[in-house]
Parts: sequence; C-alpha cells; structure tokens
Amino acid sequence: MPELLTATDTLILTAVLAYLLGSIPFGVLVTRAMGLGNLRQIGSGNIGATNVLRTGNKGAALATLLLDGGKGALAVVLARCFVGAEDAAQLAALAAFIGHLFPIWLGFKGGKGVATFLGLMLALDWQIGVACCLTWLAAAAITRISSVGALVAAATSPLWLFVFDHGRLLILAVILTVLIYIRHAANLARIKAGTEPKIGQKKPQS
Repeated sequence: MPELLTATDTLILTAVLAYLLGSIPFGVLVTRAMGLGNLRQIGSGNIGATNVLRTGNKGAALATLLLDGGKGALAVVLARCFVGAEDAAQLAALAAFIGHLFPIWLGFKGGKGVATFLGLMLALDWQIGVACCLTWLAAAAITRISSVGALVAAATSPLWLFVFDHGRLLILAVILTVLIYIRHAANLARIKAGTEPKIGQKKPQS
C-alpha cells in the first residue's frame, strides 16, 4: 500500500475526475456511432467489448476494448503527471474502475471492468499489466470463454505482484479482483452449469 502523502482535497478531486473518466460508456458510444443498434438490447446488454462482439462487428469490439482499457490507463497517467504521487495514481485507478462498473451516465448500471482493469494495471506497472493480459489471453484461448479469461487474470494478479516484487499494489489488486468476481456472479453460475457462451457466440436475450 502506498504511503498517503497527497492532500485530502487533491485526492478527492482526483477520485471524482477519474470516476467521471471511467464512467464514459465507450461500448454504447461505439455501437451507436457505427449504427449497430442499442447495445443495451443486444446479447447480455453489457457495455463491454465481449458483448459488442455479439453485434458481429470485430472492429467495434476492438475499439471498445482499447478505449475501455485506455480510460483506465489514462486515469493513472494523468494522476501521476498532475499529482505526482503513488497514492493518487492508485486512487485514480480504483475510481476509474468503479466508474466503469457504476457509470453515472447510465444510471450506475455499467460493465464488468475487465478491459479497464487490464488498462490500469498496464499503466500502474507494465510488467504486471502484460502478465495479466497474457493470462487473460491464455485462459480465454484455452476455454474460448471470455469470462474465464477475466476471472483467471484477476485472480492471478496478486501472484504476479509477488513475482515482480510490487507488493505496494496488493490491496488495490485484491479490491479490484473482488469487484470483478462480484460483477461476474452470473457468469460464474453459468460456467458451473456449462451454459456460459463461447467467444463470438451470441447469447440469447434474457
């Protein structure tokens, strides 16, 4: 855990701005801009890249993935540039992540945070971020289930912290992992039941 050195008012401002940045629903904006319909009425209704892929447009899904990851990374980078302290950077990461999960622009009904998690991890420490991305890719490729990749990447993130000796991120990583598992509760139930959709497979409306 980083030492708290930044003034409280600065931390509050950092958290608010990072939350607003994280709240930008790029999946909704991309699908609307590309004329792909209302993402909330497609597949699972989730605003993330996996559900955007269910529109059949891989470019839109890739754009959503990069933008959702980018906003997490940008929150960390801006906090480091303008505040210059690790406590502000980690708080910005958490706030941006919460913004994606509970965006003010969508009535606090957001995504599951996987791309944003990977983006902010890359910005906090590129080694940890790359390890998490590769873990996600490997697990998703083996199972062909995106949610499995996300869950494995999140669960192993504390392990990568110890491998690369970055224990200062442990508390943040644990919080993010718990939030990801909470947001994936329905996915976990479907994985257990063997009904979780594979990558690229359209999920029936529910």
